[in-house]
Amino acid sequence: MSNQIIFYIMGISGGLFVLVIIAYFAMQKVLDKSDVKRIKKLRQGTQEKKFTWDILYQKLYIYFIRIPFLNRYVIKLRRKLEIINVDDEYLTRRQTAKIVSNAMLIIIPLTGFIIFLTHNDILLLLILLLFEVFLIETIMSGMVDKLDTKLLKQQVGFFAEIRHAYHEYNMVEEAIYEVSQNDQLEISRQGEKIYEILTSDDPEMELEKYYDVAPNSYLKEFAGISYLTREFGDRTDSNGASLYLKNLNNITEEMQLEILKRDKLDYVFQSLSVIAVVPVLCMEPLKQWAISNFNFTSSFYNGKLGFIIQLLLVITTFICYFLTRKLKDNTSNSNDYKDPNNVWQMKLYKKPIAKKLIDLFIPKEGTKQYKQDVNLLKDAASKQKMETLYVNRIVSFIAVFIISLFLFNQIHNVAIDYIYENPTSEYDLLRSYD
Repeated sequence: MSNQIIFYIMGISGGLFVLVIIAYFAMQKVLDKSDVKRIKKLRQGTQEKKFTWDILYQKLYIYFIRIPFLNRYVIKLRRKLEIINVDDEYLTRRQTAKIVSNAMLIIIPLTGFIIFLTHNDILLLLILLLFEVFLIETIMSGMVDKLDTKLLKQQVGFFAEIRHAYHEYNMVEEAIYEVSQNDQLEISRQGEKIYEILTSDDPEMELEKYYDVAPNSYLKEFAGISYLTREFGDRTDSNGASLYLKNLNNITEEMQLEILKRDKLDYVFQSLSVIAVVPVLCMEPLKQWAISNFNFTSSFYNGKLGFIIQLLLVITTFICYFLTRKLKDNTSNSNDYKDPNNVWQMKLYKKPIAKKLIDLFIPKEGTKQYKQDVNLLKDAASKQKMETLYVNRIVSFIAVFIISLFLFNQIHNVAIDYIYENPTSEYDLLRSYD
C-alpha cells in the first residue's frame, strides 16, 4: 500500500471525526430545546443535595454484593431480613449494608491488631484469622437478633391496638387493616400481609405459604386464629368473653415472657463472647513479656510443651466461644431451612467415585447398626438422611487426620528448631579466660 493511499485514508478518517463532533454539538442543542431539558430541571429539583445515610447504604450494598468473599454473607443476611421486611427491597438493602458496614468497622481494626501482635507466629495468626470468619457471622447474627427482638416488642403494642379495633369493628380483617395503616413500623408490614391473606381468593393456601416465611411463631398463631375467626365466626366462653380476644391475650402473655427471657439472656451474656476471646488475643503479649523479664521461660514457650499449651488454649477458647453463642442463640429464625436433598453432602454423595466409597461404610438396611443409626436420628429430631450422616463422619475423619498430621509435624519442627537454634547457656567462654 503506497503512502498516498495511507494519506487519503487518514484524511477521510479525520474528516469523519470532525463531522461526528459537529453532529454531536448540533444534536445537543436540539435536545436542550426539547423535553430533555425539562426533565433535567425536574430531576435537579428532586435530587437530594445533602448527605444522607440511606443513599450511602444503598451504594455500599451494590459494592458489597460484588465482592467475592463478602457477597456470601450479604446474601445470607438479606435472606433473614427479607422475612422481617416483607417485600420492602429498599429497607432490606439499607439494613443489610448497615449491618455489614458495622461488622467491617469492627473486623478490620481487629484484623490489623491481630496481625501486629502475632506476625511472628504464623500458625497462631492463621488460627485467629480463621476465628474471625466465625466472628463476622456472629456479629451479623447478633444485629439481626436485635431487629427480631424489636419486632417482637412491636407486636405487643400491635396486638393491644388490634384488641381495641376489634371491639369497634367486630371484624377481624377490618381491625387488622385499620391498625396496620396507623404507622410505618415493621409489624405494620406483617399486618398488611396478613390482611392480604385473609381477603385473598384462597386464604388457606396463602396462609400455608405465610407459615413458611413468618418471622416468629407468634405471628403464625395470630394469623391462624384470625383466619379461623373470619371463616367460622367468633365464639364466647362460659363467661361471655370473646375466644378470639382471649387467644390474643394468651399470645401476648407468651410474647411478654419471651421478651423478658431474651432481655435476661442479653444481660447475662453481655460481653461474654468478647471475654472468651480475650485469652487468645492476650496470649502473644504475655508471651513476649514473660520472655523479656524471665529468660528461663523462653525454653518453655519455644519448646514442644509451650506449643501444645498454646494450642490447647486456642481450642478451649473456640469451644467456650461457640458454647456461649449456642446458649445465647434463642431466636425463632436462627436456623434456616435447608433441603436435605440439596446440601453439599448429597452433591458429594452423587459423585460416582465418592458414592462407591461411602457405600462401603453405610450399614445395610435391616441390620442392627442401621436401626440404631435411624433411632438416633429420630431421637435427635434431625432431618438429615443416612447418606448425609456418613458423609459428615467420613469428611470429619479425613479433616481431623490431616490437621493432626500437620500439628504433629509442626510440633516436631518446633522441637528441632529449639535444639539447633537456641543456646543451652548464656555463659561467655571468652570472658571466662580473662
